[in-house]
Amino acid sequence: MAIPVEEAIAALSTFSLEDEQPDVQGLAVLLSSERYATNSPIEYSDVAAYRLSLGEDTKAINQLNTLIQEGKEMASLLYTYRSCVKALPQLPDSMKHSQADLYLETYQVLDLEMSRLREIQRWQASAASKLAADMQRFSRPERLVNGPTVTHFWFVLLPWSMLKLLDVLLQLDHLKNAKASIPNDFSWYKRTFTQVSTQWQDTDTMREELDDLQIFLSTRWAILLNLHAEMFRTNTVEDILQVLIVFCVESVELDFALLFPERHTLLRVLPVLVVLATSSEKESEALYKRVKINRLLSIFKNDPVIPAFPDLHLSPAAILKELSSYFQNFSSQTRLLTLPAPHEIPPRELQDYQRHYLILNHMGTIRAEHDDFSIRFSSAMNQMIILKSSDGADNDWSRDIKGNMYDTVVEGFQLLSRWTGRIWEQCAWKFSRPCKEPPVSDSQQDSTTFFDYEKVVRWNYTAEERRALLELIGYIKSIGLMMQHCDTLVSEALWETIHMEVQDFVQDKLDTMLRTTFRKKKDLSRILSDMRTLSADWMANTSKADPEQRSLHQETAEMRQSTFYPRPVAPTAAQIHCLQFLICELVSGGNLRKPGGLFGNSGSGIPVEDLKQLETFFYKLSFFLHILDYTATIGTLTDLGFLWFREFYLESSRVIQFPIECSLPWMLVDNVIESQDAGLLESILIPLDLYNDSAQHALTYLKQRFLYDEIEAEVDLSFDLLVQKLNEIIFTYYKSCAASTLLDSSFTYACDDGEKYSVKPLRFDAIFKLRRVMILGRTIDLRSLITQRMNKLFRENIDFLLGRFENGDLCGVVELQQLLDILELTHQSISRYLELDSYSLMLSEMQENLSLVSYSSRISSQIWNEMQMDFLPNFILCNTTQRFVRSLKGANHSSRRSNASTGKPYFYCGSHDLTMAYQGLAGLYRDFFGIPHMFAVVKLLGSRSLPGIIRALLDHISSKITAMVPKITALQEALPKSIGLLSFDGGIAGCQKIIHEILTWEAKSDVKIEVLHDLKEIGSALYWMSLMDIVLRQIDTTQFMQSAPWLGLVPGNDGQVKQANSDNTPFTTLLSSATNAVASSPACSNPSSFLVMSKQAEAASLLYKSNLNSGSVLEYALAFTSAALDRHYSKWSATPKTGFIDITTSKDFYRVFSGLQYSYLEDSITNPSKKQEMLGDSVAWAGCTIMYLLGQQLHFELFDFSYQFLNVAEIENTTVSLYQSVDRSKSPNIFQGYEGILEAMRKARRLNNHVFSMLRARCPLEDKIACAIKPSGAPLHRMKFSNTVSAFETLPQRANS
Repeated sequence: MAIPVEEAIAALSTFSLEDEQPDVQGLAVLLSSERYATNSPIEYSDVAAYRLSLGEDTKAINQLNTLIQEGKEMASLLYTYRSCVKALPQLPDSMKHSQADLYLETYQVLDLEMSRLREIQRWQASAASKLAADMQRFSRPERLVNGPTVTHFWFVLLPWSMLKLLDVLLQLDHLKNAKASIPNDFSWYKRTFTQVSTQWQDTDTMREELDDLQIFLSTRWAILLNLHAEMFRTNTVEDILQVLIVFCVESVELDFALLFPERHTLLRVLPVLVVLATSSEKESEALYKRVKINRLLSIFKNDPVIPAFPDLHLSPAAILKELSSYFQNFSSQTRLLTLPAPHEIPPRELQDYQRHYLILNHMGTIRAEHDDFSIRFSSAMNQMIILKSSDGADNDWSRDIKGNMYDTVVEGFQLLSRWTGRIWEQCAWKFSRPCKEPPVSDSQQDSTTFFDYEKVVRWNYTAEERRALLELIGYIKSIGLMMQHCDTLVSEALWETIHMEVQDFVQDKLDTMLRTTFRKKKDLSRILSDMRTLSADWMANTSKADPEQRSLHQETAEMRQSTFYPRPVAPTAAQIHCLQFLICELVSGGNLRKPGGLFGNSGSGIPVEDLKQLETFFYKLSFFLHILDYTATIGTLTDLGFLWFREFYLESSRVIQFPIECSLPWMLVDNVIESQDAGLLESILIPLDLYNDSAQHALTYLKQRFLYDEIEAEVDLSFDLLVQKLNEIIFTYYKSCAASTLLDSSFTYACDDGEKYSVKPLRFDAIFKLRRVMILGRTIDLRSLITQRMNKLFRENIDFLLGRFENGDLCGVVELQQLLDILELTHQSISRYLELDSYSLMLSEMQENLSLVSYSSRISSQIWNEMQMDFLPNFILCNTTQRFVRSLKGANHSSRRSNASTGKPYFYCGSHDLTMAYQGLAGLYRDFFGIPHMFAVVKLLGSRSLPGIIRALLDHISSKITAMVPKITALQEALPKSIGLLSFDGGIAGCQKIIHEILTWEAKSDVKIEVLHDLKEIGSALYWMSLMDIVLRQIDTTQFMQSAPWLGLVPGNDGQVKQANSDNTPFTTLLSSATNAVASSPACSNPSSFLVMSKQAEAASLLYKSNLNSGSVLEYALAFTSAALDRHYSKWSATPKTGFIDITTSKDFYRVFSGLQYSYLEDSITNPSKKQEMLGDSVAWAGCTIMYLLGQQLHFELFDFSYQFLNVAEIENTTVSLYQSVDRSKSPNIFQGYEGILEAMRKARRLNNHVFSMLRARCPLEDKIACAIKPSGAPLHRMKFSNTVSAFETLPQRANS
């Protein structure tokens, strides 16, 4: 069944094609071949239909318009002219025989360019002749012919056409004078012509043309001089020149110019007109009788700089002074010649000009105008939408809304014209006042020369001026875009308003004038009748009959009130110009010399009220053409492409192109990036519209492809830089936010200037939504580019942090963990807006740990390398603080480190203040290794790489034990055969002597030192494992507390954990009940996803339950160490032959360690700086662990030399105390000289007891070997109890390599 068209259209209207992309670009987003349509497409061909004698006038206007268009093309050719000579190759000496061929090729290349210059020469001659002829023709008085005279039609159209043509001639002359490459190329062309024309015939004509062209190019102001000669050849044209001057002066003073290009045209041609008008021998002073010289001086002083081309300006004072040498009669005008040029303005007046030209000084007013207009335009648009949606709206209300819309559009055009004109004028002022002393940055200290273009652009704008310029460009683009988006909505309203204004005037107001003011003036009445015939739309008037069947004398009072139905029918350009002409004819009465302006004299006999109505309608007509050409007018007023062009300075600087730092569009982008102004960040793409404008201008106006190619190349570079810098800004901002969030609040609270660690908010939402950025006709997904570069930036940051960690020691692991945490939080923040790669995936990729069977990574490899090469050899343990510190005099086994590369600031913590704060906090952990570092190690390695480090450490312990075996054997052999207990008779001095006699290891000092170092590394490794065990248990406890409620685990009566419900956990029960409820609901057609979720919950419960019974890393390490010691049990723990403890003949490990400990303690007292800082408490940890695992703890506690020494000292101290209680007069100090070693032995005993107690608690011996005595008295050897299942039996074994 077919759907009705109305329903289909209604359904389609519900679809929205809009996305969330904001409008942060201007109007010029597409390149089009025909952007403007300001010229009338019919060229006044409809004038003949109005039965007016204006054919000759319209023909002259069309000819002038054609010349103007051709002249603009000539000016574009001259402006974009670049020297061909610079590109010519230089022949080497070996190719001198090809000189003639080179001359011929050069001539052929240059002849093409010279032909264009000859064309310009011929065109300017014809244009000057045509302009002079029109001036002479229209200066003759004519009589009335069939109504209006042909004399005054020029007053409306010809002045503008003549002035525009004169402006084109002036610009051509100025460009010819400014372009030094043109005469240079011509000199080469003439030289090559001389060389190649020797073989030609009949070259006289060519030589004459060459001489004429040389004279034309070498003569300054040759075009104006030729124009002057043509104008005064047969008849004087002072009358027309004076009228043109009066027209220019009054237009400038009364602000008659509607758009800024018209005003600039008037200002450019006015000084030339003054010079031409005063150069005549007759009536040279007549001008100053009609226009006071003070009016001219005021205009020239108010605008000392006039824009001409993007990087070329004109100065009225300079033009007057330079032309005075060519026109002798004008040289007597001293008041005009004393006007200062821009560079000659005195300092007291310079400030006034600065306030006038610099946009920065007007930004307050501009902001207010922008905000006020935006509000009123939006309000007018809302009223238009309401009007469109309402049926049968009241005509008066509809007329008011559309009239308000028209007035708002006119005001918008005026605002855009005024703002764009300010940018033109500021640029011209900057070009006329270059920077004298450019600031030298660090990167430019070696350069002492600067381009002239840098002095007028790069160094001539302050940061505030750039910000103001960018803000104004944003206002222009946003207003233009807002007005362009609603063109289809307002076009009908604009046409109806224009139609209503015209019909109201010609049918009502003129009707009243015909019956009152002009009733007895037949000539003027005919003009009014012609105006009504020209433009009255009687079809829209329902209250009047056909005008041919009516007579003015037969109208009644009821018929005089006209009713109009609005019709969107706009008048043509010819109708508007003819109406203006007829009004001028009506008001002026044919008097060219009428003073006081067109509507300023009451000598015409027209009442003031009627004159005011005519004046109002006349100026409305002037704006109708711009309103009708709505899109083209907006395009003209928002075209800011001139800010890129620099052709004149490229030639003067003799370079192919300037660096991008000198480009004003990029300077504006860079200013936003450097300032990081939150109010400008969303406008960061606005300067790129300047490239769109300049590319459009290069293709459609200048018509030069090479300029477009240069613009395209700069756009490619600038856009790459923009995306790169934009990524850096975004990355830096979110990283600063992450660092500020993770920074300890107590730290910021304790700082006096803690506010500097807070981050100023910035908004990137609009930038993140940009999927279609239009540049040079191409659509670019900026969001995708930012995402790609952001992924790359994260990978570079991770690689930098890992490289920084690899160039430091193990103590830097805390800083690495802090920086990676900040980076991870940064990734989470940005991932809310962009589709970034997974952080864990990027981290694994940069750690080279992507393989499923790989358990190693860059971090784990670096940690193990540092432990093996630096940490275990060079760090000592302080058991009291639970920290490792670097030994000041330890063996230098540290790995050679490369110099750490200095990364970009945003690779750390974002802002400089936050980076310094985190570096200060990390510095607190840089000189030791303890619990915080172990937390960082566990977090960084994770459950995947941590077992590899554990296995490597255990293998290291095993290898060290194996390496110690021959060394321990050597020390055992050095012990005496019989070692008895220390005697109490000799006191501590005797004990010390006995110990020295027993420990005769002087020849084995190197072996003793090596054994101590091996024990230190073993002890450090074991203690490192104990720290890991503490951290892992804390982490497991935290995880247990979080998962226990979901697993249904509760504490039992015996303190053990038990499950409340043996069947299911609360987690699985919850999801199972939800799945059953959903599956039983008839509204659920596919419950499979819920069933899968329920199964996954059961699997997760089993997984978490299995992780509750995790083993102990320390017990794992002790079991592994015990297994390693079992291979050397017979050497280190011999079985007594008698079955009883050997007191005198035993040389087990505990005897060796007892001697090592005594020697170590004694050396630490006699030479404190020698041993203590080298070994620390790790030796005791290793020795006690080995003795405990070998079952020698009790033996050691009974027979240790230090313990016996302390026992003797205690007995002796007790004896002395009794002796002192009997005879208090004597108190001998028997411990004098032994206080240090006794205190060291006490500390060692406390440390050993601590280690043994920890070992008994964490690793109770499973394999107990003991000797017992039978009831008969015989000893029972090696009674062995059965082992329980040890965790060691399930440990992974070393891989075969």
